[in-house]
Amino acid sequence: MSYFDTEEYGRKPSKVGYFLVAIIGAIIGGLLSLYLAPVFYGGNLMDNNPILNQPQTPQISNTEVDFSPVVAIAEQVGPTVVGVSNRGRVSDFFGRTTVTERGSGSGVIIDSRGYIVTNFHVIDGASEIIVTLADGEKVEAKLVGADQQTDLAVLKIEADNLPVAVLGDSTKLRTGELVVAIGNPLGIEFARSVTMGVVSATERKLTIGDQQFNLIQTDAAINPGNSGGALVNSRGEVIGINSAKLVIEGVEGMGFAIPISEARPIIEELIEKGYVSRPFLGITGSVIDEYSARRWQIPQGILVRSIVPRGPAHKAGIQEMDIIVAVDGEEVKDFAELTAILNKHKPGDKVTVTVDREGKKLDLPLVLGEMPRE
Repeated sequence: MSYFDTEEYGRKPSKVGYFLVAIIGAIIGGLLSLYLAPVFYGGNLMDNNPILNQPQTPQISNTEVDFSPVVAIAEQVGPTVVGVSNRGRVSDFFGRTTVTERGSGSGVIIDSRGYIVTNFHVIDGASEIIVTLADGEKVEAKLVGADQQTDLAVLKIEADNLPVAVLGDSTKLRTGELVVAIGNPLGIEFARSVTMGVVSATERKLTIGDQQFNLIQTDAAINPGNSGGALVNSRGEVIGINSAKLVIEGVEGMGFAIPISEARPIIEELIEKGYVSRPFLGITGSVIDEYSARRWQIPQGILVRSIVPRGPAHKAGIQEMDIIVAVDGEEVKDFAELTAILNKHKPGDKVTVTVDREGKKLDLPLVLGEMPRE
């Protein structure tokens, strides 16, 4: 007799029977699911479910989650960034002289002997310069040398056991690379503030007055007081000296730094000589812009107004009212372009200056002199 047979038609099936029916139903349902699943999912379920096929991600410990290269950079480079206070003497109504802080910025210790690099505009006109170290100690600094044209200056302090920043190679920077800015925005109260960003652009040309700067552009926040601080790569190397921020209504995230590879020879010369030796033409002039050139039917360039007696231009035969249009074949339309070309040379180098003299082009050989120091 099967488990479904009964001795009498009115007798109910046993509990064992119900149990067996449930088991058999479950088995049949499972088999049907495996058979019908490809119809609904387009193939083997395990092969087509992207979540099930993902490799298992190992659990990350709290230590790994909290780690950031910025932490290591801040710990390594932060102590090498100092505060720089520009103090000036002022006299009151009664002729009494006092020393007050005229402004502040940042600096970077680059040598264990106490050499610090900062911006020229941070220390410009200072009667006294005070450096604040990472431990809060204040030390009077001596100005070793300054160069307005590159906005760089070198200070020196007398102190022991100074941490020193590692200088990198800014020529290897790539757009999009992570960078960290360290400085003192708004003064010592916010000393060694750390902001993170990327290299927005390399070799960005920025003209300020008659000076043309070749700068690193970054979106790492650079604010007043950050000037002279460090722009650091992911390896903890200083690859720029923070210098400027573009302040235009509606524009954010455009900071600039002097590339360290361009700053290094300037810094070395300031330490060695106290000034930067630059080439000198020996002229004064004015710019002929595009509008004036069209109006007067003359080329764009620099109109020579006067010539330094026995200077390089005088010796080369350049005359007043000549228009300088090129140097060594590179077009010159304003003083920024002329300065950029001359800065590729040193005093004593020979160049060819192309002038327009009453409509005739002349190529004049010229030996560059050294820029007089005031």
